[in-house]
Amino acid sequence: MRLVFAGTPEVAVPALDTLIASARHEVAAVVTRPDARAGRGRKLVPSPVAQRAEEEGIEVLKPARPRDEDFLARLREIGPDCCPVVAYGALLPRVALDVPARGWVNLHFSLLPAWRGAAPVQHALLAGDGMSGASTFLIEEGLDSGPVYGVVTEEVRSRDTSGDLLTRLAFAGAGLLAATMDGIEDGTLQAVPQPQEGVSLAPKISVEDARIDWAAPALRVDRVVRACSPAPGAWTAFRGERLKVRSLLPDSGAGSATAAPGELLVGKNAVHVGTGSHPVELEWVQPQGKKPMRAADWARGTRIEQGARFDAPETPDS
Repeated sequence: MRLVFAGTPEVAVPALDTLIASARHEVAAVVTRPDARAGRGRKLVPSPVAQRAEEEGIEVLKPARPRDEDFLARLREIGPDCCPVVAYGALLPRVALDVPARGWVNLHFSLLPAWRGAAPVQHALLAGDGMSGASTFLIEEGLDSGPVYGVVTEEVRSRDTSGDLLTRLAFAGAGLLAATMDGIEDGTLQAVPQPQEGVSLAPKISVEDARIDWAAPALRVDRVVRACSPAPGAWTAFRGERLKVRSLLPDSGAGSATAAPGELLVGKNAVHVGTGSHPVELEWVQPQGKKPMRAADWARGTRIEQGARFDAPETPDS
C-alpha cells in the first residue's frame, strides 16, 4: 500500500523505520507536528519523526492544524491507501479521515478499551497494572474508540518507569503496526468493535499531577515516581524550591525507623523519607536548575537539619 505515516516523538520512530523497511508498502510522506523550540537556546527543532524522514528523503508535512486546506490538498495529491499513526499529537477531523481509502490506523500503547487517551502507559503504572500492551485500531472521531485490528501484550516489570515500558512497547508495537498494514492490504484482517465494558481514560499527566503526596502509602509514592519518569518528572518542594525525585526504593530497608510523612532521615550514605505507611529511600534527585545526582550527595551539600520535611513551609530567620 501507499502510506502516509503520522507521528511526532521518538517513540514513533521504530514504527516508521519498520514501515520504511517493509517490502510490501511505500511510505510516500510523513505528517508530523510543526517544529518546536527546545534546548537552552530555544531554537526551533524538527520532531524526531521529521528528522528520521528527512534522513530517508521522505516528504515531510507539518500542518499547524490537520484541517488546513493546503495540507488536505497535498494529502489528496499524494493519494495514500492508508495512514498509519503513532503519537501524532493532534486530533484528525473528518475531512482528513476521509482521504485514505482504508482509513487512518492508530498504534495505541494500551490494551483497548483500557486507558484511552494521551497517557496510557503512565496511567497503567499509576494503577499498578501487571500487564500492558499495544493495540492497532481504525481511527474514528471518538477518543480511541474505533474497532481494533490487533494487540500485543507486555508484562509490566516491578521497577518499570513509563520510559522503560514505552520503549519496549514502541518496538513491539512497530511489528504489530506493520503486520496490521499487511493484513489490511491482503484482506485477511478485519477490525473488531471494542467491548463496552472495561473502558478507562488516560488524560495527560500535568506537572501538578506529578507532585508527590508523602501522606500516601509508600506503594503509591513509588508508582507516581515511576509513572512520571522521565516526563513530566515527579517532584516535591524543599525550602521553597522544586526537587525532582528521579527514583526511589519503596522497600527501603530502613528497618524499624519511623518518620512523619515527608520527614527526612539523613544517614551517612542514604536518605529516607517518611510516607503514609513506611519510609522510602531516595536514590536519584534533581534540584532546580541542576543535573540529577545521588540523594546522599544532595543531602550532604544541602546540610539538612534534623526533623526537616519536604513540603514544609520555610521558617523565617530569627
